[in-house]
Amino acid sequence: MKSEPNSRLGLLVSRWLPHRVWVQAGFLLVWLDVLGLRYHGICSPVFHCYACPLATFACPIGVLASFSALHVFPFVAIGLLLVIGGLLGSLLCGWACPFGLLQDLAAKTQLPKLELPRWAGYGRYIVLIVAVILVPYLFGEGHPLFICRICPAGGVEAAIPLVIQQASTGQQITWPSAAKIAIILGFIGSIFFIRRPWCRMFCPLGGVFGLLNKISMFLLRVDHDRCISCNRCHRLCQYNIEPEKTPNNLRCIRCLECTQCPTGAIRPGTIL
Repeated sequence: MKSEPNSRLGLLVSRWLPHRVWVQAGFLLVWLDVLGLRYHGICSPVFHCYACPLATFACPIGVLASFSALHVFPFVAIGLLLVIGGLLGSLLCGWACPFGLLQDLAAKTQLPKLELPRWAGYGRYIVLIVAVILVPYLFGEGHPLFICRICPAGGVEAAIPLVIQQASTGQQITWPSAAKIAIILGFIGSIFFIRRPWCRMFCPLGGVFGLLNKISMFLLRVDHDRCISCNRCHRLCQYNIEPEKTPNNLRCIRCLECTQCPTGAIRPGTIL
């Protein structure tokens, strides 16, 4: 009886998996507020700079950092991340994040891709501890390592549109700092040669959700009796994870490509 809901979930995933990029694009209707209504007093559960002219919600990481600078505990923001992470883990990273979509589209170019070492994923926790919590708490928002000052999303989604708007309307252009320009160029250049470099090496939000992968309600299950060690899941996974050994790895963004296992050894499920 317990396998029936998981079987239905597997069928649902297999139906939508070939269209994952369109699901990601569909979520843009939520994150991009073209009507200019704005709900910046509410956090979204994805990585999207609130300074973007089309941002509907506040960035949860920016909220955490700002509250840390004020020495105030962000109950609502942390509660949101724990609830979403506890339910889905990093599933939103693979299926709903607009900044992830940008990197996925760039990775589709037919250029050689560099593989990242597995230890690179721990960089996300360095960013989380240092740039999101400690630096704001100790030095405030003016420090050069404050997360919003080094975040590529702020450059791509906010600084570039601002420069374009000022140039198109004949206003004096407010150029980003040299460090910000270097971060923007480095990010844009890297996404064509590394799959999701920000998500895999630096994203603190993905780091939080990744920690909850093993205990979230949605998870990946491995039936070792069905596994024939064909390594197809290794080839399907583009993030240097061995899905049959650690299906709920903290580095996994849950793109769910590994569920295309020919024997059905890896499949999505729930704790129910």
